[in-house]
Amino acid sequence: MPKLKKIKLKYHREIPKDYRIKSVTLTNSNGNYYVSVLTEFEKEIQKMPSNDKVIGLDFSMSELFVSSESQRADYPRYFRMLEEKLKKLQKSLSRKVKFSKNWYEQKAKISKLHEYIKNCRRDFLHKLSKKLSKEHNAVIVEDLNMKGMSQALNFGKSVGDNGWGIFLRMLEYKLIFLGKQFLKIDKWFPSSKTCSKCGNIKEELKLSERSYKCECCGIEIGRDYNAALNIRGVGKEMLKY
Repeated sequence: MPKLKKIKLKYHREIPKDYRIKSVTLTNSNGNYYVSVLTEFEKEIQKMPSNDKVIGLDFSMSELFVSSESQRADYPRYFRMLEEKLKKLQKSLSRKVKFSKNWYEQKAKISKLHEYIKNCRRDFLHKLSKKLSKEHNAVIVEDLNMKGMSQALNFGKSVGDNGWGIFLRMLEYKLIFLGKQFLKIDKWFPSSKTCSKCGNIKEELKLSERSYKCECCGIEIGRDYNAALNIRGVGKEMLKY
């Protein structure tokens, strides 16, 4: 490194010999330096059959998602877990003289906590998206407007905490890399109001109602699970064309 010369580093993984290095980016975050290496390589992607192992994911504010296989992500909600600690640090910062030595030190503590939350979130989402991309040939989700949802329902913190948008981007590129399918269905499709068994659509369904009871066939299942089944059904129809 210029000026720094040789420095110690944690080497995450080897770069294969047939990979061509395009660029190297050095960033500094809270006193830690990160080197990102952009490489180029050739890979023949063979498309996997998408008519089997198809899963639908319905966004859940508290759990990240509920799948059509009744799987729940059980997202730890890292921001909520450390919110009280963050409030105390910010309160302490407000009492210090601005731009003083103590003010800068306190600000660095807050920045480090934010970075810790971000790293925990990204680590969890990376592992979860990798697991899903390995186990399924196609993943179907709704094309939701997360920013609009958070503003309309005053769920800004919860939406930002679970990182649904980041998770979908991770999931998409991992599936494409393996030759698998990632599909988004229309956000206006009434996945929550439609019965996954008979197709009947409920006129009204309050957000507080967490179970779905069909007036026609009498089935009663979890609201999110019902929506995930409908999302998978629509996705399967899309995969036929």
